[in-house]
Amino acid sequence: MCQYEAVNGLVGQYHQVHLGAFATGGPGLIMVEATGVVPEGRISIGCPSIEDEGHAQAFKPMVDFAHRYGVKMGIQLAHAGRKASTMRPWDDHLMASAAVGGWQAVSSSATAFEGYPVPRELSVDEIKGLVKSFADAAARAIKVGFDVIEIHAAHGYLIHQFYSPLMNQRTDEYGGSFENRIRFLIEVVRAVRQAIPESAPLFVRISSSDWADGGWNLIDSVELAKELKNLGVDLIDASSGGAVHNAKIDVKPGFQVPFATALRTEAGILTSAVGLITEPEQADHIVVTGEADAVFLGREMLRNPRWALYAAEKLGVTIKWPSNLERARTLRK
Repeated sequence: MCQYEAVNGLVGQYHQVHLGAFATGGPGLIMVEATGVVPEGRISIGCPSIEDEGHAQAFKPMVDFAHRYGVKMGIQLAHAGRKASTMRPWDDHLMASAAVGGWQAVSSSATAFEGYPVPRELSVDEIKGLVKSFADAAARAIKVGFDVIEIHAAHGYLIHQFYSPLMNQRTDEYGGSFENRIRFLIEVVRAVRQAIPESAPLFVRISSSDWADGGWNLIDSVELAKELKNLGVDLIDASSGGAVHNAKIDVKPGFQVPFATALRTEAGILTSAVGLITEPEQADHIVVTGEADAVFLGREMLRNPRWALYAAEKLGVTIKWPSNLERARTLRK
């Protein structure tokens, strides 16, 4: 979940406290927020990036801290595309000017998201350069100790801007047909898989549906998931939406779980369920019944960074607490 607290893309003390709270709360995996593979890939002027060794090293104390408590660390590698160069949510205007660190957004095509400026269409050479940027960023992340790499290809960000027909108006090899529109993601996945150890899990977050007529849909996602599995992707993080501002989404608890189930069943790939999963019993049911292989929580973990410990207690499961918390619990008894 975006925190908007990075300075020139660098994470710092805020992120150490933010991520450290989760690390002492018993989760299996912490996923760092969407992190730009290049400076222009950041969503806002307050979002992190990992475009060089210095930016990567800034994450190392947080990764080491999580490992000290037996928690795995993942990072979500991203490029915001036409949704880039914004101010922070609490600022009094949306777009960041050059004077405050903003930049020209790019996309698959020169089509704008509602309320945003028209982006510049990427050239083929620039697309190839970004494929390399994703691979280089993944290698840097592994070098500083991240256990899992996730490619963020959802929510109307750059990779989604290529595979969704609602956003991609190109007529070259990166536009038009299904095969052409998924080409950028396929090239990114192939490059990242080659840049990281075979033993390192590779996840891809996709928007399983655009929730809009003429847009990307679940049938497309199943076919994409089959391709990604063949390329060595280990898990699909099945989210949805983000392509257009007026999508008609029936938001309710567990509303995206059927996407994870369909991809798991039809493509034979591991999936995670996301979206308004808040109760331990709800999360447990999803995994036990095989609707998904894992559950990722965002907002509920922000409300309670020790949700995993709470869930274990509520479900009657004994898990190891971090030593300092275990001492406190023992003394309290």
